[in-house]
Amino acid sequence: MLQVNFIRENKERVLAGLATRNYKGERLAIVDEVLALDDRRKSTQTALDAMLANNNKLSKEIGGLYRQGKREEAEGLKAQVESQKGKVKELEATMRQIKTDLTNGLLEIPNVPHPNVPSGNSDEDNEVFQDWDKELLDLGETALPHWELGKKYNLFDFELGVKITGAGFPLFRGKGARLQRGLINFFLDEAAKAGYEEIIPPLLVNEDSARATGQLPDKEGQMYHATKDNLYLIPTAEVPVTNVYRDVIINEKDFPIKMTAHTPCFRREAGSYGKDVKGLNRVHQFDKVEVVQIVHPEKSYEVLKEMVKHVENLLIKLELPYRVLTLCGGDLGFTSALTYDFEVYSAAQKRWLEVSSVSNFETFQSNRLKVRFKGANKKTQLAHTLNGSALALARIVAALLENNQTEEGIKLPAALHRYVGMEVID
Repeated sequence: MLQVNFIRENKERVLAGLATRNYKGERLAIVDEVLALDDRRKSTQTALDAMLANNNKLSKEIGGLYRQGKREEAEGLKAQVESQKGKVKELEATMRQIKTDLTNGLLEIPNVPHPNVPSGNSDEDNEVFQDWDKELLDLGETALPHWELGKKYNLFDFELGVKITGAGFPLFRGKGARLQRGLINFFLDEAAKAGYEEIIPPLLVNEDSARATGQLPDKEGQMYHATKDNLYLIPTAEVPVTNVYRDVIINEKDFPIKMTAHTPCFRREAGSYGKDVKGLNRVHQFDKVEVVQIVHPEKSYEVLKEMVKHVENLLIKLELPYRVLTLCGGDLGFTSALTYDFEVYSAAQKRWLEVSSVSNFETFQSNRLKVRFKGANKKTQLAHTLNGSALALARIVAALLENNQTEEGIKLPAALHRYVGMEVID
């Protein structure tokens, strides 16, 4: 959530940022509405403070008049104070409503994109930040997609997933389950080597946690909601892990704070259809290892580069062809200032599959979270938060199976041999 003072002091920058996100006409009006509400908040607070101060002053005078025996004058002032109490209550009620409206207005405004974010309407307008500089794999027309390889080697079962739960909930078994577990341990070990503390968080979060990281009110339609207890199944470990530091004032010397977690992730994926949903390409439940950092504002873009390099190294060790995209304004997440997406090439499907997003949220999340630190000037400041997928397993599994298929079986990359306990899936 943007701070209202930031909006006031940087109005043109905010409007330009919203334009990069394709906000036009009436959608831009929210900025002026928020500033008008803030003006009302200030004027109402001024009137309330003046009325309370006057009542306090009169109350002191009343006591003095009683002590001087001027009862009639005291009673007159007392009646005046009593009549003001109703107006005070009205102003207090008005103030509460203005604050609620102001907060709701601020929640509608997305983060301001970094200057490096290109304009564009959809994922088709994302820019290639780093392209694959080698020849792409060509397995010929006989190459099998992962959903057929899964059947051939009995790695996962979509029909059983439908029977047990529904579409989009695959069941992994045998060597497929071992591959999943091996990938998770590989990603966690690599994160540990990079200095991330491992966290095992709850898989359900409350409204405050979901709102703090920006899932509410923006993505409520994509989350599974346990309505009886008003809890949400997490769409990513980013939500509970970042909330570890909600309402915490951090010691500056503790930066950077680095956390990682493996969790299942649950996404309704409402509105998804077509070839993108085939097999493991888009599912409602998948495993992911997430990396989160909370850092000093002056270091966040340096840290973003470091996190991008971390994900890149994972893909290099998995021997997968990859490229990195800079998300355009129309595809940029509501909370993000700058996001890099990683895609791996599927030789059987002959298409790129997104496997990671690495984002800098600057102070957008930390303002909601109230994650602060005291700098050298002793003033309390908001920290910057970042997160990245390192990595999401469903499409990684799809690409590993498809790209490494041979007549002898699926040959796994060397980095996974000790984690999976085999070199070839046959």
